[in-house]
Amino acid sequence: MKYIVKGNIWIEGETGAFIGLGRMKLLESVNELGSITDAAKSMKMSYRQAWELIDSMNKQGKNPLVITSAGGTGGGGTKVTKEGLKAIKQYKELLERFDKFNSAETKKIKL
Repeated sequence: MKYIVKGNIWIEGETGAFIGLGRMKLLESVNELGSITDAAKSMKMSYRQAWELIDSMNKQGKNPLVITSAGGTGGGGTKVTKEGLKAIKQYKELLERFDKFNSAETKKIKL
């Protein structure tokens, strides 16, 4: 039988989870689609849940990760900020290191 080391990794702030795999994917979807509503639908979650996750990240970050603008003549929209793109990049780098750690530890299992 072959064993594999697995796990989840996330970054916590003083008030709880700041960013993990799901939140990172939500940010990527918002960045790609330009809409919290569309991002939530693409991830099969409610708008409310998506908004609460984004709001949590925005409140915990030094600067907002996502900004929204109301509709009107020019139309509304949602944008992932420079800070949000930085959070995505840093989380992906952390995840890559974590995956390498899991692979290295898997090789050490001799059960």
